[in-house]
Amino acid sequence: MAAGRAKPGKALRLALAGAQGRMGKAVLSAALSAGGWTLASAWERPGHPELGRDAGEAAGLGRLGVALASAPDLSGADVAVDFSSPASTLATVAAAAAARVPVVIGTTGFDPRQRARLQAAARRIPMVMASNYSVGMNLLWKALQYVAHVTRDAYDVEIIEAHHHHKADSPSGTAMTTAEVLARALGRELPVWARFGRPKGVIGPRDPREIGLHTVRGGDIIGDHTVLFAGPGERLEFKHQAHSRDNFARGALLAARWLAEPGRRPGIHGMARVLGLE
Repeated sequence: MAAGRAKPGKALRLALAGAQGRMGKAVLSAALSAGGWTLASAWERPGHPELGRDAGEAAGLGRLGVALASAPDLSGADVAVDFSSPASTLATVAAAAAARVPVVIGTTGFDPRQRARLQAAARRIPMVMASNYSVGMNLLWKALQYVAHVTRDAYDVEIIEAHHHHKADSPSGTAMTTAEVLARALGRELPVWARFGRPKGVIGPRDPREIGLHTVRGGDIIGDHTVLFAGPGERLEFKHQAHSRDNFARGALLAARWLAEPGRRPGIHGMARVLGLE
């Protein structure tokens, strides 16, 4: 059997990047709870203190018989999942392209050159790439498109996101995707009209075409995103709150199963396609 394509009814073999990270542990826990998965390989960055230890035991999930490696190994995998860092994800994707294994990517913060490398690899393998794997958030993006088509320039649009104090990128990938969804629906160029916070002082009136993005960092907030449409005499607020990382992990595994279906074509796919929303 070729790598990346499991036979119907067989457990899928999962290769897991960043296996000791917050999302790596959540994905592994969700896979073990759901059933229908086996861990083919797991790895962490070079120098990680848990290298060589059983990946399941290191995650507090019991012995799985797979040692935590320091580099990607996709030789026995049907699909890979990567929620790590841009540089680490690129290494995973390079190994996956060589092994013809599809990849679910939850990493955010790629620069234009890194995105170009992902697109080049996607000519060889299928990928799902999303800033948020929550079913609820993906449904919210769909709803926001409709609201923006109706409200147009009559309502001011602001996005507020909050995450834990460990999060490295700002605004969050989910907030940026939200802004992109709104910009397309409103017919605006996001690089022109995005406003990342606002400076202190007298800044003048707000341009109705602005799309505001505001970042909060603190404590152990998993992820809160609020979209405000402020119009004449009323306002609409749409909020998504993540209470745990389990919903992201379940969505990533849903995307992984979708990728592993026979006949999936190379390219970068979004979560909306996985959920049948486009």
